[in-house]
Amino acid sequence: MKKEKILVTGATGFIGYHVVQWLINSGFDVVASGTGNEKAKQFEWYNSVDFIPCDYYADDLNYYEHFGKPDLLIHLGWKGLPNYMMRFHMEENLFSEMRFVRSFIDSGRTKVVVIGTCYEYGAAEGCLSEETPANPVTMYATAKDALRRYISFIAKENEIQWNWIRLFFLYGEGQSPRSLLPQLDAAIERGDAEFPMSGGEQLRDYLPVEKVAEYICRIALQDSVDGIVNCCSGDPISVRKLVEERVAGKKSSIKLKLGVYDYPVYEGMSFWGDNRLLKRCIGDL
Repeated sequence: MKKEKILVTGATGFIGYHVVQWLINSGFDVVASGTGNEKAKQFEWYNSVDFIPCDYYADDLNYYEHFGKPDLLIHLGWKGLPNYMMRFHMEENLFSEMRFVRSFIDSGRTKVVVIGTCYEYGAAEGCLSEETPANPVTMYATAKDALRRYISFIAKENEIQWNWIRLFFLYGEGQSPRSLLPQLDAAIERGDAEFPMSGGEQLRDYLPVEKVAEYICRIALQDSVDGIVNCCSGDPISVRKLVEERVAGKKSSIKLKLGVYDYPVYEGMSFWGDNRLLKRCIGDL
């Protein structure tokens, strides 16, 4: 399904940068948005898109008109991460997000694709499918799940296609330096003898950010599946093994100091995504 105009919000973020690049490489007409021009100008795609700065948390506009009536919205924006437990996700972010997305759904013309999170499943264990009930245990995931439910209602009212893409774990270029693998890379670069971490026995579902960006775009461009789609590998790996593979790949002698940090209370110990619906959307992975 070739859309004439695609709007990507959060375009200067970790995932957004790669989503915009994939769409440009695939020949699409892209409108990109972030809170300001300065960061966007650092990216090689800047002169290949129509970049429109917008802080939709502060502004109150008809966003559908403001962004030139896009055929497809890929909405990656969300403020305040990774502070998952803070109340502002529910008290402030949620209502700004509802107002923003409603502008496009009310148009009756724009397909809406919004990014969710595996944390909507709460502390569930095992292989999680789209049919697994949401049971969020953080303010962030609760707000996200509430937005998803809101979209499902108003999209049906307006007969609009929509997808809610639940991301699991990812890594790659542009990731926050506070994330696990960037911290490990920094420790190796410094020549540290040890790397402190949790016990590392958690099983998680990881994908490189370039692959996540491709899957987001391909889900957004398909017509056959509405609603929730897990964006995941379907292959669990322990955090310890992930780190060990990174150390080996960098030919480092750094030693892992296990058990320094507690496991997060808002995550199950062993969970990963069911990617059968993803395969239905886009074919072989």
